[in-house]
Amino acid sequence: MEPTPARPTRHSLIDDAQGLAFGSFMASVGVLLLTHLGLVTGQTAGLALLIAYATGWGFGPVFFVVNLPFYWLGYRRLGLAFMIKSFVAVAGLSVLVSWLPAQLQFGAVHPAVGAVLVGCLSGSALLALFRHGASLGGIGIVALYLQDATGFRAGWTQLIFDACLFALALFVRDWQAVAWSALGALVLNLVIALNHRRDRYIA
Repeated sequence: MEPTPARPTRHSLIDDAQGLAFGSFMASVGVLLLTHLGLVTGQTAGLALLIAYATGWGFGPVFFVVNLPFYWLGYRRLGLAFMIKSFVAVAGLSVLVSWLPAQLQFGAVHPAVGAVLVGCLSGSALLALFRHGASLGGIGIVALYLQDATGFRAGWTQLIFDACLFALALFVRDWQAVAWSALGALVLNLVIALNHRRDRYIA
């Protein structure tokens, strides 16, 4: 007779706090390296970066504002706890990415190495946030909402949005930067796809 598996222990408030702090910090380092290299990324972070590049505004405030319309959908689709944690994570990233440049500077970084490192940093940040019931972007929420409302697959919505974003990036970045950015996005998505497994990680 096989033993009954133990019920998973839910994260405590302290667990969630360190997970959100870790995710926000790692993501902010990723954004700092991304902007150092002049690269872009997908989702709402990518949209905020394009706006920042085109206008000269700071990424932190732009990213915070860009995400504001998505919290209501997040509340409706995933609940109050998700909305609050996501707000804290986004606010933390917005503050950290504005503070970090005075504390951390990069020298010469090859775009290929930088793109892979950004993908790894951002992927680990998102994994931590997902594991603690939070997110950094609103496009995924919109994608899930549209899937529920129309049946259109969430993955396709995100893919279409990112494809449009990278096409727009060609107007503010050169094609080499966009190509290296695509490498970083690929690494990020592989990190998430290979490690965010609900059938394995249930706490």
